[in-house]
Amino acid sequence: QVQLVESGGGLVQAGGSLRLSCAVSGRTFSSYFMAWFRQAPGKEREFVAQIRWSGGSTYYTDSVKGRFTISRDNAKNTVYLQMNSLKPEDTAVYNCAARTSYTGNSYYIGANQYDSWGQGTQVTVSS
Repeated sequence: QVQLVESGGGLVQAGGSLRLSCAVSGRTFSSYFMAWFRQAPGKEREFVAQIRWSGGSTYYTDSVKGRFTISRDNAKNTVYLQMNSLKPEDTAVYNCAARTSYTGNSYYIGANQYDSWGQGTQVTVSS
């Protein structure tokens, strides 16, 4: 079992930056992939970014490419999401997720492909 705790959300003006953190505990060695998802009011949960613990390869949804960066610190068992040039449409609850199995894919973008979730952190971008 993997436990995830997010932090770092808040209110920021458009064009600003925030860094989200996801502290990972429990069976951390079993977490092959870590991802960030977000859900805005009235919308479905959306994949944002993914990183593989081993090797650090990353994958992003098109709308955040060039603005967001996912990274991990193996020593601290923490995954980060650096968000720059924020837009009002980035407003959402951001959740960290872990996938503890590997089936050969390079990336996993479906929420049902992840088996551990954090409680979420609110990001609000004002115009």
